[in-house]
Amino acid sequence: MQKYSGFGLLKHALTYHENWQRVWRSPKPKKKYDVIIIGGGGHGLATAYYLAKEHGITNVAVIEKGYLGGGNTARNTTIVRSNYLWDEAALLYEHAMKLWEGLSQELNYNLMFSQRGVLNLGHTLQDMRDIHRRVNANRLNGIDSFALDTQGVQELVPIMDCSANRRYPVLGASWQPRAGVARHDAVAWGFARAADAMGVDLIQQCEVIDVLAEDGAARGVETRQHGVILGDRIGCVVAGNSGVLAKMAGFELPVESHPLQALVSEPIRPILDTVVMSNHVHGYISQSDKGDLVIGAGIDGYNGYGQRGSYPTIEHTLQAIVELFPMFSRVRMNRQWGGIVDTCPDACPIISETPVENLFFNCGWGTGGFKATPGSGHVFAATLARGEAHELAKPFSMYRFYDGSLVDEHGAAGVAH
Repeated sequence: MQKYSGFGLLKHALTYHENWQRVWRSPKPKKKYDVIIIGGGGHGLATAYYLAKEHGITNVAVIEKGYLGGGNTARNTTIVRSNYLWDEAALLYEHAMKLWEGLSQELNYNLMFSQRGVLNLGHTLQDMRDIHRRVNANRLNGIDSFALDTQGVQELVPIMDCSANRRYPVLGASWQPRAGVARHDAVAWGFARAADAMGVDLIQQCEVIDVLAEDGAARGVETRQHGVILGDRIGCVVAGNSGVLAKMAGFELPVESHPLQALVSEPIRPILDTVVMSNHVHGYISQSDKGDLVIGAGIDGYNGYGQRGSYPTIEHTLQAIVELFPMFSRVRMNRQWGGIVDTCPDACPIISETPVENLFFNCGWGTGGFKATPGSGHVFAATLARGEAHELAKPFSMYRFYDGSLVDEHGAAGVAH
């Protein structure tokens, strides 16, 4: 793998940038692999990378029906944070946060990870009680978290309307300084490049049409383009299409698929240097490095597999943003899109073995998948390598919905982010 550096950039400038090494190969699939990963998004690529790096398993195929990083990885609003309420979720997301903090150097790829902080606003007395509770829980888990009053919020974000006469006045917020944003495409490309360099096969434009099982154990997959590909273990990381893959294997998952929308504005000069979220008015916003305002909110209420959504959701989102930032009413929106998110009843993921031996699922991340990308891949890789759940994954077995051991994070995940 060619090492990227400032010196290399200058060197290639002398040849008009015509001699860069291909970022990854486009191999023909083998007949059999030690591990097959279905889904070439951030989580799937991270899983492949950590299988090779941490466990020495390089005979791995990542099978993607479209192009790498073309699903939810390319469609999210890039927020990274770890300030969840319950120990099980907080420790998993904090594990991811610690990996984020050194990931650009580790992958030798600029992920544009910016720790600009995240504010979660409170607009009622109950909001503030919940914020103080979560801040205290975070501190007990060693996670940076602070409770701010109205003045503290105003000092951090002077352009926000924090006046007392608003319909939803800002009474305070939780503040995680280490949180921030990252470049979504770069995350997929960085993991793909590093995994490919260690021998992982990245197979694009290859759709899985069946999961092959024999005597209750998964043996491989059938694909539309390359026929049967065998594998000793199979990991499914396909987000909103998880229920479809589970049906192929003969069982149901406790997940629902919903459209999730986001939109960006025309580029404007730098004006917002942190991430602002509000569960109450149901909107969140940050500003990208090129000046776009990146805006999103909650899922559309109906089930579906379309990468688009309804106008009422967008209207509600913009009402919330204008409530907080009246000056943004004059900014024109540039484009809007949707993704397909898979949501669990307790707003926490599934990282689990399944009723089919050698078949594992990593899904149900809902609106919070991007922030967990490296942690999810690291934990799922260990699960696939050992054939049993990593310690951080054990609370997120699909069987918790049978025995009632739920990890309810609706409070910390009340807005899509």
